[in-house]
Amino acid sequence: MEAPLHPESPLDPPTPYGAQSAYWVGPRHLAGDDGRFYDAVADTLAGLGWTSLTIVRGRQEPDEAPQDRQVLRSTVLHISPDTLRWAQWVLADEPFHLGELPIAWQVSARADTSSPLAQWSAYFTPDVPGEVLVDFLVALDARDQPGVPLGGPELVLDAVTAHGWFRDIDQPHAGAMDPTVTSHISLGVVPPLIQDGDPRALTAEADEVGPGGWQAWAEPAPGSPCLWAASFGAGVPHDLVACFANALSSTVPVLRRVLPESTRERLLRAPAD
Repeated sequence: MEAPLHPESPLDPPTPYGAQSAYWVGPRHLAGDDGRFYDAVADTLAGLGWTSLTIVRGRQEPDEAPQDRQVLRSTVLHISPDTLRWAQWVLADEPFHLGELPIAWQVSARADTSSPLAQWSAYFTPDVPGEVLVDFLVALDARDQPGVPLGGPELVLDAVTAHGWFRDIDQPHAGAMDPTVTSHISLGVVPPLIQDGDPRALTAEADEVGPGGWQAWAEPAPGSPCLWAASFGAGVPHDLVACFANALSSTVPVLRRVLPESTRERLLRAPAD
């Protein structure tokens, strides 16, 4: 059941000492991750039976106490029961950036267990709504063959336009945006370092255009820093991206205690009793 949203609701009504106010907020594509981006996703993966592994890399000098060991790199890896798909929390890893934001989750899949290499990968920065990545991962978990494409780009565009987004005038068959023109999804050239098993992506010369992948981002104001960004390698099946797009553009409000500073005044909100 959807909660009514009232922009005039006071943001910080009196609450018991030490308690955080909770709100139903929308639109969800501007609602952020509630400061729980790891927990929301990790809890879902645990419920799906995925195994989590903590990998710690560090350096210990001779005669150095264990508590003084210098940790250089650490990550948490979640692996599906069939080992065909995995999700890696890389925020603590000196991550590379997407839209000037650090990557938080990297999700990958392979066609079979005979190869250790991912067939495709997708990347998500902080403040991607946790509900959106969860829906993407649940759909990925349900796929028998995570690398086999099902459907075409229209699946993605149909998912967002069904929720009131508009197709991009300049590229109606490859892009769309929300009615406030703050959030976008577009099919085109992927940023550097986005990994993909498509041989065309691996063999493309510097001056050649490789296969296109989906990009999504929220820019609260023209020229301002992005709130979040997501990038899908060219090999990510369109139907899986459509699950992400459907959840991203959904009009159902989400529960939040922490609101992004850059969008808090643009969110409709109702106290969660």
